[in-house]
Amino acid sequence: MEQEYLTFILNGEEYGVDILCVQEIRVLSSVTELPNKPSYLKGVINLRGVIIPIVDLRQRFGQDALAYNDKTVTIILRSLDPSSPMVVGIIVDAVSEVYKFEPSSVRQPPALGNQVDRCFLKGLASVESKLIMLLDTESLLNQEELFTVEQQPEFEVEA
Repeated sequence: MEQEYLTFILNGEEYGVDILCVQEIRVLSSVTELPNKPSYLKGVINLRGVIIPIVDLRQRFGQDALAYNDKTVTIILRSLDPSSPMVVGIIVDAVSEVYKFEPSSVRQPPALGNQVDRCFLKGLASVESKLIMLLDTESLLNQEELFTVEQQPEFEVEA
């Protein structure tokens, strides 16, 4: 059975997420910043009474931050698992297309050793001459994996 993916651009590459997890696509709006947070967590928004964390996916993937422009959007993703409801907004450079892929046409990502974080990568699909990286929406909506806090340097307090 074909599965549909919403694709988006991030640093010149095309990524896809399961369209069933896409709640909505929003123009980038201001967020309420939180103290003592990882740099990729931009803050939270109140969307119709639900507080939603907003993550800059480019920064979460270890890439340099980019100035936002009129193509920058926030994709609101929601978990399909009712036992662990999670909603998160991901900031991406631009929305691209909707594609349908047969499970047989999605290839496993190559083994890249321990230095490359594959936890968000579900597989690769090719359309014409380009490769689309399909993200594992369950990992993206997993608080433990998404919000792994960067180690902050410890400061000694002098008495």
